[in-house]
Amino acid sequence: MAQATVQHKSSSVVSSSEIKGVIFDLDGTLVSSGLDFSIIKAQVGCPHEQDLLTYIDNLPSPYMRQEAMHIVHQHELMDAQTAELLPGVRDCLETLIDMSIPMAIVTRNYTKAAELKVRHCHIPIATMITRDDAPAKPDPTALLHIAKLWHFNATNCIYVGDYLYDIQAAHNASMRACLYAPECVPAYASEAQFVMHHFSELPRLILSTQ
Repeated sequence: MAQATVQHKSSSVVSSSEIKGVIFDLDGTLVSSGLDFSIIKAQVGCPHEQDLLTYIDNLPSPYMRQEAMHIVHQHELMDAQTAELLPGVRDCLETLIDMSIPMAIVTRNYTKAAELKVRHCHIPIATMITRDDAPAKPDPTALLHIAKLWHFNATNCIYVGDYLYDIQAAHNASMRACLYAPECVPAYASEAQFVMHHFSELPRLILSTQ
């Protein structure tokens, strides 16, 4: 597939600030994921149109929440065994390291599975926040924590992810959103400041703000 240029989108978020730090989603962004949420939702009784984590949080008893989350954990751990780096990620991360750009991961995955993926794929990013550490996206808490850790304004950070929740989380944190869409571009792509089709585009995007 031919590489494409990052598409710039208009937004009310201030977009003229220099990008100093990059935060990544994990599944479907840095690494492959075979999670089938339709199967998981069916197993825990979650309606198709509802968010899985929100549904589990609202179950009426601790036992039901524990049992449902156990099912989710098993799927996530199995998925972690086969995760692989997506095309262009390794070179991109090495380039960002050479550029002295701090990086972090914010994922809706749970800690054990996320750590397995990071180790298995040899991802050179030490800072990671999972749903065990902070409210799940699109809540901005985790993103804002990273910005504070780096002593950056939120507008100096960009969040790269492959789904609507990633865009919403970035906007809720007053960060720029970069949607990773290597093939089909979803309708909600218009809500992101940038649409990236290949990871080779990200270092150029960062340089363009400096």
